[in-house]
Amino acid sequence: MNPAFLRLDGDDIVLAVRLTPRSAKDAIGGIWEDEKGAHWLQMSVRAVPEKGLANKALIQRIAKRLKIPAKGVLLESGDTSRLKRLRLVGHAEDAARIARELENG
Repeated sequence: MNPAFLRLDGDDIVLAVRLTPRSAKDAIGGIWEDEKGAHWLQMSVRAVPEKGLANKALIQRIAKRLKIPAKGVLLESGDTSRLKRLRLVGHAEDAARIARELENG
């Protein structure tokens, strides 16, 4: 079973992420629940939320953690919001491994 922050969409995976920029360290871990009951994977990056720097850092961090190319991680929504949706292109077959990697922080 996939965690609530991860869903399959054809051959892709869509991740729901709550990003905290300007953090003391880059980190992945924990689940945040919004007022509607949706679950989001919590992540933090040291980068500032200016000129897309935090979004770039987020993509790089996810790609490095999951050992996938950064060009296959797309920011689908949330360009200027803390709540973002990332599309991992062509990784649906790896959903179980990706879920384990992200749940273990």
